[in-house]
Amino acid sequence: MNPKVGTIIKANVTDENEKYFFAQVDGFTYEIDKTELEKPLKIGGFVTGFAYENEGHKLQITKKTPTVQKLVYGWGTVVANRHDLGVFVSIGLPNKDIVVSLDDLPTISTLWPQKGDKLMIAIKEDHKGRLWGEIAQQHIINAVSRRAPESIKSTTVKATVYRNKMAGTLVITDEYYLGFIHPSQRDDEPRLGQVVDARVIGVRDDGTLNLSLKPLAYKTMDEDAQFLLLQLQRRADHFLPFNDKSNPEAIKRQFGFSKSQFKRALGHLYKDRLIEQIDDGIKLVEK
Repeated sequence: MNPKVGTIIKANVTDENEKYFFAQVDGFTYEIDKTELEKPLKIGGFVTGFAYENEGHKLQITKKTPTVQKLVYGWGTVVANRHDLGVFVSIGLPNKDIVVSLDDLPTISTLWPQKGDKLMIAIKEDHKGRLWGEIAQQHIINAVSRRAPESIKSTTVKATVYRNKMAGTLVITDEYYLGFIHPSQRDDEPRLGQVVDARVIGVRDDGTLNLSLKPLAYKTMDEDAQFLLLQLQRRADHFLPFNDKSNPEAIKRQFGFSKSQFKRALGHLYKDRLIEQIDDGIKLVEK
């Protein structure tokens, strides 16, 4: 039988010395640091706390419940990395950081989290009883996310990268809105766990955000033109069946802004020679 680790347990207090109380569960002995207790424990009584194996490879119970547990996801802060192992994440334990295995990190090492970055993780236990960090997958991110309001457009948000994909960077904001950064809207690909300041250039129908890491001075075009350009860039054929003669209601449904805004955005893109009009629509100019 393995010791109980990674969860809240209740143990019987059996002994003490100058620094620690000792408690047992299923024949395993756990130490409890006296400095974190508000009042002494009683021999023969019980103690409840989070059980884990500390950096000295001793079983310990702490009253300081960490931010994450088994099946409980929360944010941890990266404190170090080792390219032969993975990244070490602080979850609030007094003398133990949790490792996220290199097998769960991007294949490109420059996209690994660095010290100070944030990861949403839970704890998992391997067959040897060792605790590891498990990065939140998309269904977990979806479960904690919120729908962004239309009013957030053109504002700046703080967001954390939770996945790097070929199509772009997926982030979640401090308000738990989901966001997407297209490669054209960044100079360099942000790291997994990196916290970025991003401009909202569009709010999609499902409440997710289109974001940009480019400074506002990057283009003389306005936010609507940038949003329209992003829609063209994300389509495989770089074509949209809309032009300055399109129905206003259809424009509103597709892009979320009025026909006058749409025509003004078209004007910016034409002026910068980024689009051309073909077959009752607009298309990106090949460069």
